[in-house]
Amino acid sequence: MNIDVTIMQALVDPASPQGGGNPAGVVMDADALTAAQKQAIAAQVGLSETAFVSRSERADFTLEFFTPTQQIAHCGHATVAAFSWLQQQGRFSSARSSKETIDGVRDIWLDQGRVYMQQQAPVYQSLQHDQQLLASILQGAHWCSEPQLVNTGNGFALVELANFQQLQALTVDQSLLSQLSEQLDLVGLYVYTLESSDTASPAERHASSRMFAPRYGISEEAATGMAAGPLACLLQQRSGQPQANWWIEQGHAMAQPSPSLIEVKLQLARHKIQSLMAGGIASFARTLSVSI
Repeated sequence: MNIDVTIMQALVDPASPQGGGNPAGVVMDADALTAAQKQAIAAQVGLSETAFVSRSERADFTLEFFTPTQQIAHCGHATVAAFSWLQQQGRFSSARSSKETIDGVRDIWLDQGRVYMQQQAPVYQSLQHDQQLLASILQGAHWCSEPQLVNTGNGFALVELANFQQLQALTVDQSLLSQLSEQLDLVGLYVYTLESSDTASPAERHASSRMFAPRYGISEEAATGMAAGPLACLLQQRSGQPQANWWIEQGHAMAQPSPSLIEVKLQLARHKIQSLMAGGIASFARTLSVSI
């Protein structure tokens, strides 16, 4: 059986002249596929995530996400990819939509070609007892604020470095990170700096980041909406000032840069984050046919 997979470049940084973003696979009308078949397709596609779109009785669509090695509860850039493609295919006309995932229903907003997905209010956890292992994972890099575990639907360890040059030079012990991720039920490690890659950018940038998730077969990826959300929450908490919109770069500091930009919109009430939306733009790249 041949399956068509649409490849979308998601969360592209519009200020980048060379393109960029994080590629995601999208499989439409996947209702008849088994979990084993979806995993086999994702493994053949070989991207960090492939989204499978099916019917839902609770939301507009069901989305399931598979990395090359296993299923994952949520994926930001693949959600943006899937809903951008759904919109381009004329599958809905409203600016509001929704997705059902393996752990609930999330709202989707569409605004002038951008797609935003809902995440939950953040849950914070100290990494104080894991700092020795973190130091080994970061292979000599030194963080400049207290590392935190933040979860808005997926858990990420957030570590701040002093500047963009340190972010570029960073190397990560993938084996030790996989061990830490298993211990703490993390998707991965989100390392960031408050220094932008390009201060002359027309859009304000609050942080530049890199994401590593060997537990899910991802050595590094160029855009991670489910990690940018937690980072925006942490930055908001540490700033002490109410700020609704945060812009997070990713992919700029990779060995082979693929510039991405994620906007996070915080929904605040009395300075507390009630929920958030994270997203950006996606564009069609190509169609791939795989055989299962």
